[in-house]
Amino acid sequence: DKIAAAGNLIGRDVSGRGVQTTLLKLMEETEVPVRSMNDLQAQLQAAFEFQRRGKAKREAINTRHILFVVSGAFEKLKEQVARRVRQGQIGFRAEPVQVMDNELFQHVTTQDFIEYGFEPEFIGRLPVRVVCEDLDADDLFNIMKYSEGSLLRQYERAFRAYGIEISFEDEALRLLAEAAAKEKTGARGLLTVFEKLFRDYKYYLAGSGLSQLRVTASLVREPQRVLDRLRVEGHKLEAQMLEAGARQFAEKFGNEHGLEIVFDEAAIRRLVERAKAERMNMSDLCSHLFKDYQFGLSLINKNTGRTKFILNAEAIDAPDQFLSELVVQSYYPAAIAQRLDS
Repeated sequence: DKIAAAGNLIGRDVSGRGVQTTLLKLMEETEVPVRSMNDLQAQLQAAFEFQRRGKAKREAINTRHILFVVSGAFEKLKEQVARRVRQGQIGFRAEPVQVMDNELFQHVTTQDFIEYGFEPEFIGRLPVRVVCEDLDADDLFNIMKYSEGSLLRQYERAFRAYGIEISFEDEALRLLAEAAAKEKTGARGLLTVFEKLFRDYKYYLAGSGLSQLRVTASLVREPQRVLDRLRVEGHKLEAQMLEAGARQFAEKFGNEHGLEIVFDEAAIRRLVERAKAERMNMSDLCSHLFKDYQFGLSLINKNTGRTKFILNAEAIDAPDQFLSELVVQSYYPAAIAQRLDS
């Protein structure tokens, strides 16, 4: 429908009659060059061929066995057909014909296409005409579930990149299909509906700590309420994972260096806050904060014989200063004993 000649056009019709005339040559049996001579690569290749063989080899393809399929929405054509059908029912002897709006394309004639803007020679070379019906909710549901390259697979890969496994219930897919059918844009409506529904989910749930997302009917009906609940759950899970990471670091430190460090509750809370604020995982954060502790605590152990050290919030906010004070005080056993037992 985009190459139909425009009516009342002043100037060159670059997308209508001229394009149709050019396509006529292709739709008949003809030899078409594989490369355009205006293409720089084609010119260089022709020059090399001429130097090697004394003549340039012209590569072409024959269009005899090529099937040409053209398609379009033809929205204005529907109005034209409706007007013709109504005019044909005027008169005393005219028998009324009931034609539903979605059946108008079934009554399209060659003359309708010509009046729409197609050249008779062009439309005459398209003898087979098929009307595609609108996709309903059932069609869109099947497209989501069973089509190759389904939108569901695309969203599964997208959420998996955020560490989230997403799954869909059939009831939720039915609701999504019904919403997409109302868009009246075919299968493209699915993408519109999915993007509207999951845009905030991809933004807020990434890095939230959630590893599973089940798309249910309630999520489709009340996406914001479900998202708010999932964000709260995600924050709790993230905090739990970070706390576990801090304790794992302490355990690993003890196994590697023979020195036990214990984070008190205040230190755990502060570590979680810093990990979230600096967007670091707990292992990297602790490795950065306590990179010199194995040497400092080993020195304290040598001076005092202590093997267990309790780290509080001060050690998280200023780890180097905290360690320096411990090392200095390790040379005064009475002072360090009081410090470590506190």
